[in-house]
Amino acid sequence: MKKVFVARKLLRSNEKRMSEIWDAKLNSEDKVYSQSELIELSRDCDGILCSIVDKFDAETINKLSDKVRIISNFAVGFGNIDIKAAMNKNIIVTNTPDVLTDATAEIAILILLGAARRATEGRKWVDKKNWNWSVDFLMGKQLTDSRLGILGMGRIGQALAERTKSFGMKIHYHNRKKLPSNLEKGAIYHESLKSLISVSDFFSINCPTTEETNKIINEETLSYFPNGAVIINSARGDMIDDEAMINALKSGKVFALGLDVYNGEPDIHPQYLKLDNVFILPHLGSATEKTRFAMADLAISNIEEYFKTGKCKNTVN
Repeated sequence: MKKVFVARKLLRSNEKRMSEIWDAKLNSEDKVYSQSELIELSRDCDGILCSIVDKFDAETINKLSDKVRIISNFAVGFGNIDIKAAMNKNIIVTNTPDVLTDATAEIAILILLGAARRATEGRKWVDKKNWNWSVDFLMGKQLTDSRLGILGMGRIGQALAERTKSFGMKIHYHNRKKLPSNLEKGAIYHESLKSLISVSDFFSINCPTTEETNKIINEETLSYFPNGAVIINSARGDMIDDEAMINALKSGKVFALGLDVYNGEPDIHPQYLKLDNVFILPHLGSATEKTRFAMADLAISNIEEYFKTGKCKNTVN
C-alpha cells in the first residue's frame, strides 16, 4: 500500500477518503511543520499532500527521500514549491485549479467594496460610538460607471469581471495574450501594463507569481495610476512593493488598498495596520466549506491519478 504524508489537517471527509485509499500519515494537530520536520516525516512516504504555507524550497526538496515521487499542492498557486528543484529530483508537482475560482472571485469583491467604501474606518467609528452623520462623512468611491483594470484574465479574473459588470463597471484587462471575444465578453484589452493602469479607477491583481510579476506594483507603476485609484490583491502578496504602496497610500495617490494576501504571511508590514485606508483579510480567498472540500478532493485525486497512471493532468512541472 502506498504511503502519503499530509502536511496539514484536512476536512474529516477528505481524510477519511485518503485513509481508505492509502496509508495516510495525517497531521491531527494541524501543526505547521518546519522544513526539517517535512523532510523527516515524509521520509518513508511515496507522496506528499501539502498546503501553500508548507515551504518546499530547493534545499528541502533536495533532502527529501528518493521514495517521494509526487507533491500535491492544496492550492491553485505553487509559489511555495521550487519547481525546478522538484524536476531535477524527478518529483512531479500538482495543483488544484478551477475549484476555487468562484470563492476567490467573491473575496475579491469583498475587498474591492471594503476598500472603496472605507470599511476599516467605518468599523472604527462604530467602536467609538460617537459618530454623527454629515454630508461628507466617510465618502468613498462608487463602483458604478467606473473602470476596473484586471491584471491577469484567467479563470479568476474572468469570474471577477463577470461579477463586477453587475455593479456597472467597465472592464479593462492586461494578459499575456488577448482573449477570444467569447471570453472577453466586451472587456477591453491593453497590450501594455502601463496602458491598463493609466485608465484604472479600480485595479485588481489576479495574475500568477513569476519572476516578471514580482513587485509588479512598485514606485514606477504606481505613478501611472489616476490619482485616487483603489487597488486590490487577492492573488499573491509578492506582487506589491510594500514601501512604495505605503507611500502612495499616505500621499493620497492611492485612495485605498484591499488585501487578502500580502508579503510574509501571516506577518504583515506594520504600516498597513496603522493606515485607515487599508482593508485587510487573512487570506480567506478559498475559505468556504464547499471550496476547501473540493480543493482537498482534487489534491487527493491528483495523487491517485499519478499512482495509477504515472502522470497527472494537473501537473505544473
